Amino acid sequence: MFSEVEQEQLIEKLEIFKIQGRDKRGRKTLRIIGKFFPARNLSVEVVKKYLTEKIFPELEKRPFAVVYVHTDVEKSENFPGVSALRSFYDAIPVKVRENLEAVYFLHPGLQARLFLATFGRFIFSGGLYGKLRYVNRVDYLWEHVRRNEIEMPEFVFDHDEDLEYRPMMDYGLESDHARVYGAPAVDSPVSMYSMRCIS
Repeated sequence: MFSEVEQEQLIEKLEIFKIQGRDKRGRKTLRIIGKFFPARNLSVEVVKKYLTEKIFPELEKRPFAVVYVHTDVEKSENFPGVSALRSFYDAIPVKVRENLEAVYFLHPGLQARLFLATFGRFIFSGGLYGKLRYVNRVDYLWEHVRRNEIEMPEFVFDHDEDLEYRPMMDYGLESDHARVYGAPAVDSPVSMYSMRCIS
């Protein structure tokens, strides 16, 4: 485990949380890149402290939206866990919660959708679940967020391209596993490998 200072520097360096741009309604946007969250190396307390000192003060004055990029989030690598998510949510000051008007959830996999449909209402109180908007493609995100004002990592666009050619990945009906990548989606014995329910 890194020291508290090293953890804060890591959060800053990776730009996991970044207030950047506005949505189409003129609201500030907090961009969160799930893949960049090094869950194994960060303590819940350090993340809460970072959010309290660096992010929340910027969001308590006016309405804002969150763009959460779920692309390439792996449970074992960059998912902090249910109790950590609840702890982060509980640490949000009331003023900030009241100003949060929309959460755009980019590239939700089947597991994420099932998790939120099952537990979302219990974990996230105060109407947050009702503000959630699933966005399957980056192009659909631009219907809600100003395109030129928010940076997206290249892997997000790469994933979008994969989804264009293999749309069943959207629903977890086709794997993005390397051994089946590029295999025909139908009419092939190889496609049986791709029917695992993975998001």
